[in-house]
Amino acid sequence: MTLHYLKPTIKAEPLTWRWYAWSYLISPVTAAANIVERHLKIMQSYAQNPKVHAQAVKDPKMLGGPFIDYETDRTEEIKELIALTKQECQPLIILNDALKEFDRLLQSEAKGDSLEGIYQKIPEALKGMIELVYDLNNHPSIRLIESFFYKTYYTTKHQTISLSNVTSDYRKFVLSTPRLDQEDEVYLDVAFSDTKLDHLFRMKEEPSNLTEITQMFDIPSSKQSLFESFFTTTPPLKVEDKNYHGEGIRLRYFGHACMLVQTKSLSILFDPLISYPIQEGNIPRYTFEDLPDQIDYVIITHNHQDHLMFETLLQLRHKIKHIVFPENNKGSLQDPSIRLILQHTGFSSLIELEEMQTIPLDDGEIIGLPFFGEHSDLNIRSKLSYCIKLKGKSFMFAADSNNLDTFLYDHILNYLGSSIDMLFLGMECDGAPLSWLYGPLLSTPLSRGFDRNRTLSGSNFEKAWAITQKLQCKQVYIYAMGQEPWLEYISSLKYSPTSIQIIESDKFIEACRSNNIESERLFGKKEWVLE
Repeated sequence: MTLHYLKPTIKAEPLTWRWYAWSYLISPVTAAANIVERHLKIMQSYAQNPKVHAQAVKDPKMLGGPFIDYETDRTEEIKELIALTKQECQPLIILNDALKEFDRLLQSEAKGDSLEGIYQKIPEALKGMIELVYDLNNHPSIRLIESFFYKTYYTTKHQTISLSNVTSDYRKFVLSTPRLDQEDEVYLDVAFSDTKLDHLFRMKEEPSNLTEITQMFDIPSSKQSLFESFFTTTPPLKVEDKNYHGEGIRLRYFGHACMLVQTKSLSILFDPLISYPIQEGNIPRYTFEDLPDQIDYVIITHNHQDHLMFETLLQLRHKIKHIVFPENNKGSLQDPSIRLILQHTGFSSLIELEEMQTIPLDDGEIIGLPFFGEHSDLNIRSKLSYCIKLKGKSFMFAADSNNLDTFLYDHILNYLGSSIDMLFLGMECDGAPLSWLYGPLLSTPLSRGFDRNRTLSGSNFEKAWAITQKLQCKQVYIYAMGQEPWLEYISSLKYSPTSIQIIESDKFIEACRSNNIESERLFGKKEWVLE
């Protein structure tokens, strides 16, 4: 019997309701808001005037905007998807409308008096699943009992995996363009939690029977020939150094915020977002083939679409031992539980960390640290930077931290008890406005001025330099900038030499080097070996 491997160039995109699946489309309440306030509005706009969308996607300034990107007119298919969405997502549409309407009522009626009488006005879609509370300044809010919403509203019915062969890094911006049927794609109607996916993705390294896998996913006859072309009898290229056997520490940069830390007995992968191999690509990169046989800890810094990536995580699930992630602000709409999201997508051995909590390692520890900024001043707790102490060295992964209060880093240095050998910090210092990501969750629109001032921004030169000095860093690397072309479809970032993010990070690197601190803005791939 001839066994087959899944080709390394096969892209596997998770879709739900025909949209690219990210964490806010898993949690039912945030999914409901995005269906109503993002998906339906974008599709209805396209159905009314597809030419406006066609023109907008040609303008680089509109990258990441609410415009559907198709080369040909797909109006009729979009109209069909609108009708299907309204029909199949009716419970979620009712949920979103009820929550928004009731929140507006609560804000207008709750002025400091007892909230007990308002419970009688809770809509049917929310009854028994929310608590009404004040803060100490008498500002009312709704606390969601999130597990009840999963039990009542969560469904895997519309979850699919789109398989296709990768030929370039380019993809349409996935948060604005739904996935209509394409001739070169095969759609697996399978829940993200289904272990059949582990079997499929394991075939990138371990061969299996092609007939069995075809039957396992019930591939329709019209797609069987294409599906079979995704497999090969040729074993994958053997990457001898994917598992580290040295006595020291090896770090590898995989692009954006994805970092791999290894000793001969341990592997830690941050914010997994892995490139596929591109034959004609001229940018050096690590791919799935460069990952070790086992990943002891996957670490998530925060719950944004370019850091918690299901496309990568689902393909790695079979080799992940533990996933570490920050605890959320339980019950708040803008901060859904990462634990519940991962549980409902088939992940186990989950470790939820609070600030200053630790995970012991044989040669050190993982420490969760405060992460300020980059969340538009919303009360969101599911964000952590991390310090990894290994073999007497300290590595800090600060993701998109915005240095809003430099005294924070005095406390961090005092708590850690030693300086940082290597700091990895994002400097996307001119981020998108609040509404770009969180707009669908708002019950009342934010003024344009407030929206533009409350951004998803990290540190600029001045703030990054203060962090470096406070933590007495020996080396500092700028990462998480979204520069790699395989990031554009999810981050919509594209810089020029005159972009403020490039100017500020250039100033920072120059300042570091002038002070004998090794520094670089990372791009593509890089490796460090500390003996």
